[in-house]
Amino acid sequence: MEHVLHDRLPSAPWMQPATRRLPGVQPLGMADWLIRDEAFPGQMALRDDLIATRRDAVFRAGPDTRAARAEVLALVLKTLDDGYTRDARGVTRPDGVTVDLDADDPLLVAGRLVQADLCILSSPAPGQDPVLTDAILCFPASWTLAEKIGHPLARIHVPVASYTEDMARRVRRLFDALRPGQPLWRQNALLYADPALYQPRPEVQPRVTPAARPDYLRSERQVLIRLPDTGAVLFAIHTFVLPFAALTPDQMAALEVHPIEYAGRSA
Repeated sequence: MEHVLHDRLPSAPWMQPATRRLPGVQPLGMADWLIRDEAFPGQMALRDDLIATRRDAVFRAGPDTRAARAEVLALVLKTLDDGYTRDARGVTRPDGVTVDLDADDPLLVAGRLVQADLCILSSPAPGQDPVLTDAILCFPASWTLAEKIGHPLARIHVPVASYTEDMARRVRRLFDALRPGQPLWRQNALLYADPALYQPRPEVQPRVTPAARPDYLRSERQVLIRLPDTGAVLFAIHTFVLPFAALTPDQMAALEVHPIEYAGRSA
């Protein structure tokens, strides 16, 4: 399959001080947590292929967390735009593919409806590190689900130098303060020579940021939502990949002042 590229980057995290600095989290309306863009057909075709051929690599489910996974699917169904249609067979996506809502695990079904990867985290108790319990992760940016599932955030971020103990405390407070109906979002920006969306990488082989600017920019729009019924947190990741030439003149000019290696990037 050819690489799936975006024509533009709707928002660039290096453009504003609030989104440049870590963790760069901002409030978001519930109506805006899920987006669909010009890369939808290509990304969804790739997601379907990965789910069919690499299911164990892209999908993991906890033994006691089905209620949270069902709640995620319900939230996705509630948020789908008018490009989707629903009938007795299931939901037909804007690209014409019909997804049977009862054919598989609810989180995997949700992952076949939207571009975003969907991860579920739960905190054992207030003040404790949230644990990654479930995920449909088709577009990993240099990490593997098998190494991260079942672990708390601090352990998950072991290869990330900027994820210090102070940052871990701030993230725990952020999770504790997260309320239903009040999502938060942030965005990163990464230098990638390879535009492939599916890029798993083990911790023993961490990604090395190119010394010179490569051909492509990879950016993740990351959204946190507290699920009201189960209390778990949905971490949704919408991935953009585009050539630097697709950035606007203003984005390019700001990038010269604030290169990708700014403090707000993530690994």
